[in-house]
Amino acid sequence: MHQRKSGNGRPFGTDGSDFSYRMVVDSRYKKVAQYKSRLSIIIFIQAMIQLLLAVNLFLSTSMGKDLDRVAVSSSIICFISLLIGELGKKRSRVNFLKLYVFGSSIAFLISIVGLSRSTYVLQVIEDFSSWDSSIFELIKVAAGLVGVVVQIFTISTTTSLIHNMAPPKRIA
Repeated sequence: MHQRKSGNGRPFGTDGSDFSYRMVVDSRYKKVAQYKSRLSIIIFIQAMIQLLLAVNLFLSTSMGKDLDRVAVSSSIICFISLLIGELGKKRSRVNFLKLYVFGSSIAFLISIVGLSRSTYVLQVIEDFSSWDSSIFELIKVAAGLVGVVVQIFTISTTTSLIHNMAPPKRIA
């Protein structure tokens, strides 16, 4: 490591013993950066799942099946909440992040209700040999299962991010 010359190294008036008075970055700011990075990945995964479901919905309706209104409403709510979540992450807005968690959770619950109403899911649960009958329904079920895991990570990561973004409480 290259050492400074004494002539132009240290500022005037310091002898190196002032290190205890220097500012230190609080660990919560490091955690905020870490959680924002994780949230970016989670939002990207959620967007890919929703895109897959939207393509699946489009292809199934173009093949002659009826439009699944529950899946459409779930996708719209999720896409809007993803935009709100991205804004909240970029601008460090706690209210946007709370709205994102609420919206994505509602969209997830709507999609789970839609899956539970599907006769195909009940058919697969009763007889596992019928998995090959409809690829569109199988993609919805797989996306729902992956969505469960991603939503758990979404809630925990966003909650931790919100907690670390809030200023520390002062004891009076």
